[in-house]
Amino acid sequence: MGTDQWSGIEVRHLAALEALARAGSFRKAALRLGYVASSVSQQIAALERIVGQRVAERSRGGGPVSLTPAGELVLAHAEAILGRLRAAEADIAALAQGGAALLRVGITESVGVRVLPELVRRFGSEWPQVRLRPSEASADLELYAGVERGELDLSFVELPAPPGPFETRELLTDRYVIVLASDSPLARGPLELGDLAQTPLVGHTHCRGIPPRRLAIVRHRERSHSPPAASFIEAAVGVCVAIARRPAPAAMPA
Repeated sequence: MGTDQWSGIEVRHLAALEALARAGSFRKAALRLGYVASSVSQQIAALERIVGQRVAERSRGGGPVSLTPAGELVLAHAEAILGRLRAAEADIAALAQGGAALLRVGITESVGVRVLPELVRRFGSEWPQVRLRPSEASADLELYAGVERGELDLSFVELPAPPGPFETRELLTDRYVIVLASDSPLARGPLELGDLAQTPLVGHTHCRGIPPRRLAIVRHRERSHSPPAASFIEAAVGVCVAIARRPAPAAMPA
């Protein structure tokens, strides 16, 4: 099996493998791609002929389809190849829309409240001809996915970053504050995280790590990025530095 044979792999073969891995069935993969199930099966069969090994385990009785070790290996390369194609598509779309005339930025609710207003003011004064289009999500993994697919040019996220074609710039280490009654036994002095282990809390439900929360801005490392995008990142750094220098809120009696 030589290089000539592998050059017969087509983008649609890789797209079918990725869709099958995510969907777990040929029918659901076909729905993702707008194909019929038999077409996805044909794409996978063609890929297996080229690779020389099975890439998917067809289950009996309608159970979920899983990838073989060879399939997982090919998928890792397929995701990188498809990611580059999506990045190219996003760059061409940006060029068709006037290059840097639009900047699509992913945000979470807290960023929209604390960071975005001042950031928009600073960035708008430097780039008045560029339109900002914020897209809000409840969890940052959705925003990482938007950057990877080329749907977002930049996004505010939390660290650590998941695997993917991501380039991050850390902006802010976010303070955690606990609010409790003044007569609570926990109000006597400094708290360790373990002190709260048995304490019922009302808090954030989408925290991917342990404190502190590290806010960052992410972009696709394989895309072409405009000068306004670079300026937006620098403005975000400046705004977050100013936020970090603000004094902590004074304790108040409950």
